[in-house]
Amino acid sequence: MAYLLQGRLPINQDLLLMQKGTMMRKVRSKSWKKLRFFRLQDDGMTVWHARQAGGRAKPSFSISDVDTVREGHESELLRNLAEEFPLEQGFTIVFHGRRSNLDLVANSVQEAQTWMQGLQLLVGFVTNMDQQERLDQWLSDWFQRGDKNQDGRMSFGEVQRLLHLMNVEMDQEYAFQLFQTADTSQSGTLEGEEFVEFYKSLTQRPEVQELFEKFSSDGQKLTLLEFVDFLQEEQKEGERASDLALELIDRYEPSESGKLRHVLSMDGFLGYLCSKDGDIFNPTCHPLYQDMTQPLNHYYINSSHNTYLVGDQLCGQSSVEGYIRALKRGCRCVEVDIWDGPSGEPIVYHGHTLTSRIPFKDVVAAIGQYAFQTSDYPVILSLENHCSWEQQEIIVRHLTEILGDQLLTTALDGQPPTQLPSPEDLRGKILVKGKKLMLEEEEEEPEAELEAEQEARLDLEAQLESEPQDLSPRSEDKKKKPKAILCPALSALVVYLKAVTFYSFTHSREHYHFYETSSFSETKAKSLIKEAGDEFVQHNAWQLSRVYPSGLRTDSSNYNPQEFWNAGCQMVAMNMQTAGLEMDLCDGLFRQNAGCGYVLKPDFLRDAQSSFHPERPISPFKAQTLIIQVISGQQLPKVDNTKEQSIVDPLVRVEIFGVRPDTTRQETSYVENNGFNPYWGQTLCFRILVPELALLRFVVKDYDWKSRNDFIGQYTLPWSCMQQGYRHIHLLSKDGLSLHPASIFVHICTQEVSEEAES
Repeated sequence: MAYLLQGRLPINQDLLLMQKGTMMRKVRSKSWKKLRFFRLQDDGMTVWHARQAGGRAKPSFSISDVDTVREGHESELLRNLAEEFPLEQGFTIVFHGRRSNLDLVANSVQEAQTWMQGLQLLVGFVTNMDQQERLDQWLSDWFQRGDKNQDGRMSFGEVQRLLHLMNVEMDQEYAFQLFQTADTSQSGTLEGEEFVEFYKSLTQRPEVQELFEKFSSDGQKLTLLEFVDFLQEEQKEGERASDLALELIDRYEPSESGKLRHVLSMDGFLGYLCSKDGDIFNPTCHPLYQDMTQPLNHYYINSSHNTYLVGDQLCGQSSVEGYIRALKRGCRCVEVDIWDGPSGEPIVYHGHTLTSRIPFKDVVAAIGQYAFQTSDYPVILSLENHCSWEQQEIIVRHLTEILGDQLLTTALDGQPPTQLPSPEDLRGKILVKGKKLMLEEEEEEPEAELEAEQEARLDLEAQLESEPQDLSPRSEDKKKKPKAILCPALSALVVYLKAVTFYSFTHSREHYHFYETSSFSETKAKSLIKEAGDEFVQHNAWQLSRVYPSGLRTDSSNYNPQEFWNAGCQMVAMNMQTAGLEMDLCDGLFRQNAGCGYVLKPDFLRDAQSSFHPERPISPFKAQTLIIQVISGQQLPKVDNTKEQSIVDPLVRVEIFGVRPDTTRQETSYVENNGFNPYWGQTLCFRILVPELALLRFVVKDYDWKSRNDFIGQYTLPWSCMQQGYRHIHLLSKDGLSLHPASIFVHICTQEVSEEAES
């Protein structure tokens, strides 16, 4: 079975050496360093490890799990062990999602280079796989698991065991019939291509065949006109259907003669439905498609809370990896808590807790390296400064020396601005958000003097309230420098994002400027939305707001960000290390617009005179009816891979998140013992008042009458990015990783609610 991929893999000396295997040291901490034998399997796609060469091996990782490979000097852990192991012999395997990195030390620089180059080659190969190659890889993985004695062929007994592993419960006689049909060599076993044929017979899609025949006059093909009819009537493609039909036939029809005749076979039709073009997520929303020239406060900004933490808030590990992961997933606002450290070097950690500490300069170096790898748009450093005067000067030195031209130090064009610049204006720039000393221009007008004094007093009070013991000046300077709380050099780095304390919406309107920003705890923000949601919307139309999780969330759990987005809050900070529903919503919103970390708010949340109240939404919004037919599922994974005999009983839950009246959920009944090709054929109906704010989350669960239903997979997307018609929803894991080829097949239809129906 491995030949399916090996034929496409380049013959490479590094890969051949990796397949022979290498003894390397696996490093988890300063005290945990153990020798293990690592070997790339013959399929070229999985790495196994054992205690020694020839020992009992078990899977370590799949190449498709690997995000990147880093050199030893880039690893915090290996740098700490530099006296024990040469950094050139070390390397780090970084995985997708939240899986911990794997630090390895080889016996020589050459061995380390072999593995780094070989892994990078394989990762590049997997990244560039097309849909068919990914399916081949998936099949190859299953063949490896099913072929228990590893002889390259599968007996019927092994096939039966594999069916259970694949979530298929099938009549034994029928399974044997399919097995015999696929066994064209009549050897009593299935090899390579025979196994592929067996899989194809398992995965026939009668519901797609039925749909195909509904539009095909001869049941064999869709003519160009028939396919155009399908795209217009069902897929709601409108006027572009004719041009699109030609494009799709050229893209998905497997036979050259079909392409020449402009017809689509059943295989081509299924290929289209399973592709990105047949996905529920509109492909036009994947690239950068929004206007990026509006003021910064007109966008939702992908934001992180206590970014340095990769665990809980009390004893968790602080790591630069938190910043790297956040920035690589498109986060544009990161938080840095800075405290006085030993040897005059500021440190980053969660103050007054047992969380570990990291040097501030390492954090800045990581931000400088990774800030613009995923997105060119500006990164905001939300500084929580608890340092003495001396160490604040060190902060300034590190920021300016390490970040260089990336750091924004003056207003654009050198002119005092009249509104916040746009993400486009600030491309490639890192902005500091923090406290700022009084600006001279704020005292230019005599009538504004009282206001300026009041603001200075309020700012000073806020600083003293936050951490009086840490923000106080040096004792010997107290009489000489009464204003030495904030180092002027650090204050000067705050250009557009001056942090100010919020007192009331009236106070903000009368005393604050557009370049000032306030932070709200989730509790405070919730109560403001309830009491004065319309004022909060107006506030967020001209000023930036940041919302952060309650201090009681010591387990790094998350709130539902939707209720703060409903009020137009831009920086809704999430504990990105914690997977779950709340992060699914965050990932779902920011999946659009090239994942650049900025999403334009709806127009009624950008209008400073808006009358929109998130708790009591009223017209001019046109309510919509959403009708979802949940048709079938494909290759759903097992919840617990350790239980060979257990097969899932899947159900689909559709959840809507938006304004309070729109937030609801419905689910199908469950299908017993079938995770491979369950069929539901059930219709769910929703009425949505404010579709512009709605997110849809499709969740597949394993029904359990004894306890809570187990999570299988999910997919979340904004209403505005949803395509109508017959669509596949490709499921993601708890960590937001692809569960390919797991999907659900649905039909989506939206209709505007008529005024008569509303009244």
